[in-house]
Amino acid sequence: MAIPKLQPAGTPPSDALAGFARKIDVCFTLWNAALHIVERRMAVAGPKIIKSLERGLRVLQALQMQPDSSLHQLYVFTGISKPSLLRILNTLARSGVVTRRLADGSYRIGATLSRAPSRRERRDRIAEAAAPVLERLCRRVSWPSDLMVPAGDHMEIRETTRARSPILLQEERVGLQVNWLLTGVGRAYLAYCPAKERQEIIEMLRTSNKAEDRLAREPARLNTILAEVRARGYATRDPTHVGGWYGKPPHADGLISIAVPLRDGARVLGSINIVWLRTAFSVEAFATRHLEELQDAASEIVSSVRGRRAR
Repeated sequence: MAIPKLQPAGTPPSDALAGFARKIDVCFTLWNAALHIVERRMAVAGPKIIKSLERGLRVLQALQMQPDSSLHQLYVFTGISKPSLLRILNTLARSGVVTRRLADGSYRIGATLSRAPSRRERRDRIAEAAAPVLERLCRRVSWPSDLMVPAGDHMEIRETTRARSPILLQEERVGLQVNWLLTGVGRAYLAYCPAKERQEIIEMLRTSNKAEDRLAREPARLNTILAEVRARGYATRDPTHVGGWYGKPPHADGLISIAVPLRDGARVLGSINIVWLRTAFSVEAFATRHLEELQDAASEIVSSVRGRRAR
């Protein structure tokens, strides 16, 4: 009688091992087939896209093509819903990539993205630095402020808190022009800017036929006015200037202001003011109340501009 061959205890029969090996081969075959299908689908569909990032880039592209856009303009341009746009814009704003103007709520690309800023971008950089400072100043004093920067033969408004003030005054919009010689902001700038720059501006205005530039042809009187500004520490509009935009007919706005320069070392970046109703306070009384706060705001804006420049 044949004696069956014994296997060590715990060793599976050879046919069981063969069956197990076949199952493993089947599993690997199925796995490779599945990987092949996935790879083919990825090749057809392309790499996976991050939708939120794609929408954010669409918003930046829109702002690049149409600077200073409202929420509705961005909605029309991108086709992204307004709630989604607000989330995207708030996220971009937290990183300084996008900023929102106080004057009208328009959005624009932040100056932090620019490595070699143009003249416009330099003005925007000052406006971005000024916006939160002027908003805090307005909350403290209630009266609104404007930021003005040089723009050739005039100064140009780049930011304002008039829409944020609880006191309703004549509204101004970004881009409006004011004269150099009769306004507080113009005189504050000219009193403190380098002598060469001041002379260049005055020479340019001397050939103008506009009534508000006539003072450029009276250098002795103008120098006396600017010396008084430096002695007081602030400027105010000329008594003959009732209001109005550069090159346009004057119109009485019933307002008056005190203005100080944004002094960055030897140069001046622009001017800021506080505006109030002429009947509410005298210039001297208002300056006693608020000049120090206005000067502190100017220093804070300049420090912020320097910090942005160092980034």
